[in-house]
Amino acid sequence: MTFSQYDSYLYMYILLLTMIPAIGLGLAGKRIKYYGMAASAFMIYLIIGLDIQFKFLLGFMVWELACIYLFMWSRKKEKNKWTFRLFLLATMMPLIINKVSAKLPIGVLGFIGISYLSFRTIQIVIEIYDGAIKDLKFLDMVYFILFFPSLSSGPIDRSRRFEEEINQAIPRGEYLSKYLMPGIKKVFLGILYKFAVATLIHLYFISNIVPSKSVVPIILYMYAYTMYLFFDFAGYSLIAVGTSYIFGVHAPDNFNKPFLSKDMKEFWTRWHISLSRWFGDYIFSRYVLNAMRNKKFKKRATASHVAQMITMTVMGFWHGLTWYYVAYGVYQGLMLVLTDEFTKKSKIYKKYKKEKWFQRLQIVITFNIVCFGMLIFSGFLDFYVK
Repeated sequence: MTFSQYDSYLYMYILLLTMIPAIGLGLAGKRIKYYGMAASAFMIYLIIGLDIQFKFLLGFMVWELACIYLFMWSRKKEKNKWTFRLFLLATMMPLIINKVSAKLPIGVLGFIGISYLSFRTIQIVIEIYDGAIKDLKFLDMVYFILFFPSLSSGPIDRSRRFEEEINQAIPRGEYLSKYLMPGIKKVFLGILYKFAVATLIHLYFISNIVPSKSVVPIILYMYAYTMYLFFDFAGYSLIAVGTSYIFGVHAPDNFNKPFLSKDMKEFWTRWHISLSRWFGDYIFSRYVLNAMRNKKFKKRATASHVAQMITMTVMGFWHGLTWYYVAYGVYQGLMLVLTDEFTKKSKIYKKYKKEKWFQRLQIVITFNIVCFGMLIFSGFLDFYVK
């Protein structure tokens, strides 16, 4: 028997029991690291089991660790961008195979959480190349990759920050005030979001909307799905972050009142924050820097727009090789480009941007832009396309 992470009351009950020894260690001022490793192994067993998914996970870990250590050995000899690109591609291969296999008769080759685990291994390879990681600690690295609270849904942490935190003994007072109490608050708020609000929205709104040739179901579904997705996603993100806190790790928050955003650039600093930062750091910023260094574009703004389109399209493909995921990525890229153009060139924006009424209008417009994007993402329009 396996569990979908954060999806059942039984899983949540087991999770709460698993937290008790971590709380005991934290209050005693002891390191939670080794218990966290054991708890991660146990919870991964509950989530994945010992069947074919476990074999894929084991193969993934062997492959990724081999890539990481071989690249570290190569990097110490010389810094070669083609070697880096080869190892980066090799690190990405399990995820690529997972996405492609979903569209083939053979079925999905992979396991729950492969996307988020891949982000962690890709990040390590990139930071080895940059020289930010100069030494590898095997157990710490494995723990970082397999840290169970963020296994299937994130948030995406950074290895150096994670390793620094797990190797410190947190004083009792600090653990109580900065880890345990905020962690408990996040877990219970997440339970409220996911098991109460999101469940009610799905039960009384989404499940009653039937696609038809009328535009009304589309509009109703657009708003209902957006609110459902937020409370569901933010709910289990809060549980994941709160659990991480209790295990002595300040995992990054994933949401910060996204529907108060005044434009789409601000939205992506508030929605799925760890993912957008990851893509921003490792795709957007690197592309812009490389493009300007190699003089591919005359203006930095052009490089930024191209980078926005590439970044968000890649994000769409990451969600899956389905037309509506790819369309969602392209849509988000276009909205970011248009936001840039509007804020830089619009006389109306420059004249009224500090006015309260104008800011409120921006929030309303941005919310509707977001909702339409979520409608695309949901796949609801697939009925109308077919």
